Amino acid sequence: MAKIIQWIRKNKSLMKLTFECFDKVKKDCLKFIQSQETKADKFINKERMIKSFLIPISFWISKKADKKRPYFVGLAGGQGTGKTTSSSLIEIILTKYFKLKVFRISIDDFYKTRKERISLSKRVHPMLLTRGVPGTHDINMMLKFFKKVKSKKFKRLKLPTFDKAIDDRYNKKYWYDLKEKPDVIIFEGWCVGAKPEGNNTLNKTINLMEKNKDKKKIWRKYVNQQLKSKYKNLYSQLNCLIYLRAKNFNLLQKWRLKQERKLLLSSKKNSKLKIMNKEDVLSFMQTYQRVTQNMFKNMPKYASIILNLNSNHQIKTAVYKKR
Repeated sequence: MAKIIQWIRKNKSLMKLTFECFDKVKKDCLKFIQSQETKADKFINKERMIKSFLIPISFWISKKADKKRPYFVGLAGGQGTGKTTSSSLIEIILTKYFKLKVFRISIDDFYKTRKERISLSKRVHPMLLTRGVPGTHDINMMLKFFKKVKSKKFKRLKLPTFDKAIDDRYNKKYWYDLKEKPDVIIFEGWCVGAKPEGNNTLNKTINLMEKNKDKKKIWRKYVNQQLKSKYKNLYSQLNCLIYLRAKNFNLLQKWRLKQERKLLLSSKKNSKLKIMNKEDVLSFMQTYQRVTQNMFKNMPKYASIILNLNSNHQIKTAVYKKR
C-alpha cells in the first residue's frame, strides 16, 4: 500500500511539472508545428504528443545532461517518421524550459559532395552515387565534429548543410556556425545508431533493385562494412538513442510519398526543388530498405527510448530502457 501511495504522489508531481512545462513551451511548439502543416495535412493530437511524450523525454534528457561536456542524443527513424519535427520540438523544450544550449544537426548534412559520390560510384559501385546509405556520408568530418565539440579547448565550428534540391552541399557561407559549446547535441537521421547485419541476411536479395543492380552483392557488402567500422566508432559516442519505430516498411513508403506532396507545394515557390513521382520514391526507398529492416528488427533491443508509431503517423507508446 505504501508503494502505491508513493507512486501516486510521484506521478502527481510529474503531472504538475509537465503542465507547468507545457504552459511555457506551448506557444513556440505549436508555432513550429503550424509551420510544418499544410491545408491537406494537419497534425492530430499535437498537444497530447507534446505533453505525453516529448516533454517527458526532455525531462529525461535534462537529468542526464552534464553542462561540463555535451550530451549526445541520437534520434533515428525511417523515412517520414517525424525525426525533424520531434527533434525540433525537443530542442524547443530543452531550450525554453530547461535553459539548456542545444544544437541540432542531421546526418544528412554530412553527405559527401556530389563530386565525391561520383568518384565513389566509379571506384566501388554505381549505386553509391545515390545519397543515403552508410558510406555516402563524410564520416571523417562527423568524427572530427564529435571530437572538437567535446574538446575542453572548444573553438568556433563551421558545419555543413546539404541542399537536396541540387543534391550537393550548400556554399560555405550558408553552413552552420557553432559559436559556443552546446549542453545537448541532437544528432538525427534515418540510419543513426544502425548496426551491421549478419552474413545470413546480407546474402539474401530483398528487392528488385538489389536483384537487378547488385547481383554480385558489392554494394550491400560495402554499406555493411561501413557500419562495422567508422560508423560504429561514431555511434558508440552517442550518450543515448531515441528510435521512432514505424510498423512496417510499407508505411514508410507511404509517408515518404506524403513528404513529396508537401515538397510539391513548396516547389511552386521554389523552382529549384526536384520532386519525385511515385515510381521515383519507391525506387529511391529500395536503397534504404535493407538497413531500415535491420533496424526494425534489432534497434528496439538497444535503443534508450522507443517511440512506437501507429498507422496514422502518431506516437502511440513510449518504452524507456534502463541505461
